[in-house]
Order: sequence, then structure tokens, then C-alpha cells
Amino acid sequence: MTIDFEKMGGLVPAIIQDARTKNVLMLGFMNEEAYQKTLLTKMVTFWSRTRQTLWTKGETSGHFLELQSMTVDCDNDTLLVKVIPHGPTCHTGTDTCWGETNEACPLLFLQELQDFIERRHEEMPEGSYTTRLFRDGVNKMAQKVGEEALETVIEATNGTNEKLIYEASDMLYHLLVLLTSKGLRIEDIAIELQKRHDPQWDAQRRQAKAAAK
Repeated sequence: MTIDFEKMGGLVPAIIQDARTKNVLMLGFMNEEAYQKTLLTKMVTFWSRTRQTLWTKGETSGHFLELQSMTVDCDNDTLLVKVIPHGPTCHTGTDTCWGETNEACPLLFLQELQDFIERRHEEMPEGSYTTRLFRDGVNKMAQKVGEEALETVIEATNGTNEKLIYEASDMLYHLLVLLTSKGLRIEDIAIELQKRHDPQWDAQRRQAKAAAK
């Protein structure tokens, strides 16, 4: 990775992003020494412009930024640093330097869950319920999605919201397993729904149907 430290007099901006929540936590600056120390220790180190010295985030507070990855932008003069924060990032005690709460959108867990299911599909560990589903084959997996969908309908019409959420979660989990078996992702569903959200989608669909007749 080539980084142009000379463009800004030996420094480059380092945008710090939580690797799990995707939220931006802070902006700091690194010189080449700070960059190398970050790589070596796996704890983010900056160059303090006010103190004119290196400082490792968390060295006094204990709120370290554990390095996950670093990439440079297209101009080779700005770093995107993905981290796992150990405690609040800002010196004021807030999660981010903009006073925001560093919480992940719960929908991101669907991607994480399917990543887990894909690992199960690759490794097929013994004793795993998901492994058993894959071994049962597509027909049984599809049948299981149908069974869970029916239970979801029953709870929606005659049950409680708590039980509805429980059954809908079962249905969605088994749908993810089925999608994985077909080499598909939950993102493929999101893309399809995004297309349908376009105001032109319905008109285009009607035109396609008319042309097919």
C-alpha cells in the first residue's frame, strides 16, 4: 500500500470506523511512524499535532482502538482505519467525537447471520442443526420454510406479538438457510425489493407482461 505522506507535510488524515457497526468514530492524523506502529501493535496510534508526539489512543484511558484493517483512498493521501473500539472513543466520554451513540443497525445482523450460515455450509460440523438442514436437501429446507411461514400466519391472526416475532424469526432463519443452499444472499432479496420501490418498476412490469402476450 502506497501512502503519500509528503502531500500534507508528513501527515495523512485517518478516518476511524467501527468495523462492526460501520459508524465513523473520529478523525485523527498519522505520520509514517504512527502508521508503522499501528501495524506493529495492532492498536491505533496517531501523531498529535498539538503535542508534536506519537500517541496511542487509549494509553491513558484504556479505551484502545483495536486495528482490523487499513486502506488508502484513490489519491493515496487519506486512510480508512477499521477498528474495534474498547470503550468510548471521544475524550469527553461519548462513543464518537460527534456525540453519537455507536450502535449497529439491527438489520446488519442478518448479513452476519448469513455469514455464519455460510460457514456452517462450508464446514458442516457434526451436531449442528444447520448442518442437518443442509444434509436434508433443498426440498426439506423449502418445506421447513413453509411450515414456519404457516406458524407465523397463525400467530399473526390468533397469537401475541411476542409469539409472532418468535415464529417470524424461525421463518427468516430457515429462509436464510435455503438461500445459502442456492448460492443466494439476503442482499439479493434487498436488491429486488429496492428495484420494486422504484416508481417506474410497476409500469415496466406491466409493459413486460403485455409484450409477452
